[in-house]
Amino acid sequence: MHANIPGHQDLQNIIPIDYNANFFFERAVKSLDRFQYGKALKYFRKAVEYEPDNPVNHCNMAGILSETGDYEGSNRVLKHILDQVDSSMTECHFYMANNYANLEQFEEAEQALITYLEEDSSGQFMDEAEEMMELLHYELNRPTKVNKIKSREGMVEHEQARALLEEGKFAQAAKLLETIVEDCPDFMSARNNLALAFYYMGRFAKAKEVIGDVLDKEPGNLHALCNLAIFYQHEKDEEGLHRLLDMLSVTIPFHQEHVFKLATTMGILGRHEAAYGHFRRLTKDEEFSSDASLYHYTAVAACNSGRMEDAVRYWRQCKRLDPANDVADFYLAQLDSLQESDSGSLKVSYHYHLPFEEQFKVWEHDGAALTEEAKSNPLIRSSFFWALRHGEPHIKLQVIQTLELIADEEVQHALHLFLQEPGEDVELKAAAELVLTRLEGASGREAAGEMPSDSLNEVLPEWHKEWQQVLDLAVSMGQRQDPYRKREMERLWSQFLSRMYPDLPKMRNLSGWAAALEYTAGKLAGDSYTYEKLAERYQISSSTVRRYARQLAMTDADREEARNNFRPFTEKS
Repeated sequence: MHANIPGHQDLQNIIPIDYNANFFFERAVKSLDRFQYGKALKYFRKAVEYEPDNPVNHCNMAGILSETGDYEGSNRVLKHILDQVDSSMTECHFYMANNYANLEQFEEAEQALITYLEEDSSGQFMDEAEEMMELLHYELNRPTKVNKIKSREGMVEHEQARALLEEGKFAQAAKLLETIVEDCPDFMSARNNLALAFYYMGRFAKAKEVIGDVLDKEPGNLHALCNLAIFYQHEKDEEGLHRLLDMLSVTIPFHQEHVFKLATTMGILGRHEAAYGHFRRLTKDEEFSSDASLYHYTAVAACNSGRMEDAVRYWRQCKRLDPANDVADFYLAQLDSLQESDSGSLKVSYHYHLPFEEQFKVWEHDGAALTEEAKSNPLIRSSFFWALRHGEPHIKLQVIQTLELIADEEVQHALHLFLQEPGEDVELKAAAELVLTRLEGASGREAAGEMPSDSLNEVLPEWHKEWQQVLDLAVSMGQRQDPYRKREMERLWSQFLSRMYPDLPKMRNLSGWAAALEYTAGKLAGDSYTYEKLAERYQISSSTVRRYARQLAMTDADREEARNNFRPFTEKS
């Protein structure tokens, strides 16, 4: 019967409007496209009314308020989202930082930005956040302090660890890297650097284990493969090394960092021709072309592969970029001598510093210069630790003596590890133990608030003139008159007197004690001293030198045993 109702057919063609959040959202978007911000804001507010628990609608409303200059209103909405709707909307902190910056409330902007960086895991606005940090740095006249960036979790700490590695502070770096790896198991760069830290510390098995973990997760990780190749060389695993080198030899990395890693690895492994090709490629890159050390590495690879003219060219460029450094001049002079004598090829280390023998010649009479250079130059510092593990015996001894001048916790740790090495020379270990004892003694005095003194008469409660006479005689008669040897004898003598005090022997034979002191210092330094040689110079018997030298070498345990075995003579009745 409805057919007879007027207008009924028209009503059937009407489509009812469903007023919901989507409806108002679409209207708001259309208004935005027409730059009708007032209407857009009205529609977004309606969308919020229909879906109050949807944070996106609130964010859209905050965005419109910000666009219209109502930054405070926008921040009220953003704060409502974080407090009442969805606290996981960490991007709201970034939006609030923008609003505060527009209000010129830079302190509040900084705090909101730090919160964003520390809580946001997606890193959606990282580029914009970095730009804002530059702005805030300018406005507040100080850098923004960010403890960690969650979207780059471990990155800040990793940079700190890398800096420690470059400074030669391997134990500290390893400790920090272990924490990063524990918190971020998939952070492969941290794992690779942890392996290197262990390697430089001499913990080879641990280093190889870490590399194995990396390659289990990423079989093609170039840094790990390069490190593994170096470990194979250390272990003299020829089969594993050749198999890996075959793979690395045909690898052409795309990223410049990978090119540098492969180049240095090939150089260390003696594949200088391959290293030269990779280093040359880097010199053509603007990012690296001002790095003097790169030209040194390229020159070394050229020299070691017989390309002497190329080596000269690259060392000259190195000298132009770093005129204060003597490395390029030294090797250019070496090449000149080689050409004049026509004596063949020259094999050069990739380290960007003078060879150890040359360094110690320069520093022999200037301990202060040596100390300053070793402390300030991370390359030299790290190479000292390397030479302590892998150098020739005479180099190891020089390094041990030099480490005493650096005198920090990392040095003490390195010496402890050296003493634990089963195959090291006994005399080298004795020298290391002596240095370590002195360093730990000085550390103890400083910890107790005492200042170490260079004056010998402050080492003991009293200082007798015959003790000083022994020392003066040993120094004046000594074959070597360098400052280090004098200092070494001073320390040996004061250590002996301190250890024996107050039960000190009578100093009747000053020449005997002086000869023994010079003999002991010479032996620790690796000199070929004999009792007979010293006896002749001091005009005493060799048995006298031997007797006093044994007393100088007496340990606390020996001394206690001698006391226990001593039986005084009794008067016969």
